[in-house]
Amino acid sequence: MHNSIYQKYFDLQDATIARIDRAEERLIPRFAVLEDIRMDNQLKVLRAMQQNGLSQSDFFAATGYGYGDVGRDKTEAIFRDVFRAEAAIVRPGITSGTHAISAALFALLRPGDVLLAAGGAPYDTLQEVIGLKGDARGTLIEKGVTYKEVPLKERHIDLDALETALQEQPRLVHLQRSTGYTQRRAFTIDELGEAIGLIHRLSPTSIVFVDNCYGEFTEHREPIEVGADVIAGSLIKNPGGGIAVGGGYIAGKEELIEYCMNHLTAPGLGGETGLTFGTTRTTLQGFFFAPHITMEALKGALLMSEVFTELGYTCIPAADDPRSDIIEAILLEDPDKLLAFTQHIQRAASVGSDVLPLPWEMPGYTDPVVMASGGFIDGSSIEISADGPMRAPYVAYYQGGVVYEQAKLGCLLACEAVGPKDA
Repeated sequence: MHNSIYQKYFDLQDATIARIDRAEERLIPRFAVLEDIRMDNQLKVLRAMQQNGLSQSDFFAATGYGYGDVGRDKTEAIFRDVFRAEAAIVRPGITSGTHAISAALFALLRPGDVLLAAGGAPYDTLQEVIGLKGDARGTLIEKGVTYKEVPLKERHIDLDALETALQEQPRLVHLQRSTGYTQRRAFTIDELGEAIGLIHRLSPTSIVFVDNCYGEFTEHREPIEVGADVIAGSLIKNPGGGIAVGGGYIAGKEELIEYCMNHLTAPGLGGETGLTFGTTRTTLQGFFFAPHITMEALKGALLMSEVFTELGYTCIPAADDPRSDIIEAILLEDPDKLLAFTQHIQRAASVGSDVLPLPWEMPGYTDPVVMASGGFIDGSSIEISADGPMRAPYVAYYQGGVVYEQAKLGCLLACEAVGPKDA
């Protein structure tokens, strides 16, 4: 695997290099499977761009209201076709994945409606949107939405409990594909499909919403292909390919997307207005590279799981588990090790490698969070990064790496810094 080349540029021990060599040998069959997923999704994106007639003139930005922005419209058509949706919103003004999800929930839920989380508690920042934590103004609960939750059963969707909860016929059922700050692996498309099928069968009027953050292009299919009504995500994660400078997307059934667009702009204006601020080229260039970049990140996550499992730590997903997002959770069970892990991932960064990550009160989180994030796009989770809340059991959540070589460097450095579990 030519890993000795790393010692030409970085001070690494021979034993660490040998450990990585062994891990990569074991991962050869898994890496081959990822290549098939990469090819499938790459051709899917390429074909959508061709079929929508993408041209150089589409990269010129409108001004003012944004009327007649052909590039914006083609971008949304390309996302629509790739995700197998009826319509899509892709806008630079969507600031994060949480913003995209929040916009969809506020657009689709009304006072008196029930929001049912079918896969356990949602991600920390969304809990503040709902009104479960923090003291943010204007939450869903404050606006009259009732929140209910189906806890996980042994880290899986509890279909029996979900069946009972669906008797209330909730207005919207939320499913979070990725692990978030939990100790479960991401739900696969097949697992989501089984739950979605149950929801549609027992509560046919319910809207099924899937938080797709971190999951795009990790499998051959996306949630809409197994029945999801609406999905949402961030462009500084998988679908931005490390190139998009910001933004987010919402995709799904046309009627529901129209509600979301009217919420983002205004009823009567909808998708006909809204500037792209010259981001169309970088958004689509990132989307073009996204299937390739996502597989580089997924290879890095597999390596991290393989190596830290050998070091004695519990890793989620395990190296041989099915995968449906780019996140690797490593239970370090020690605050000092969590700090060491994130600080040495930062040392592998392309930008800001000399920065020392320390815990801080990050907006949207109830616990201090330590975060390594050293990329060309600030906060980009598809670039090499790691973070974790400073709370037991002190889990490091690793993600990203637009090139596998950098992800491997992060693994080498973190491996040496943290060491074996019992050391």
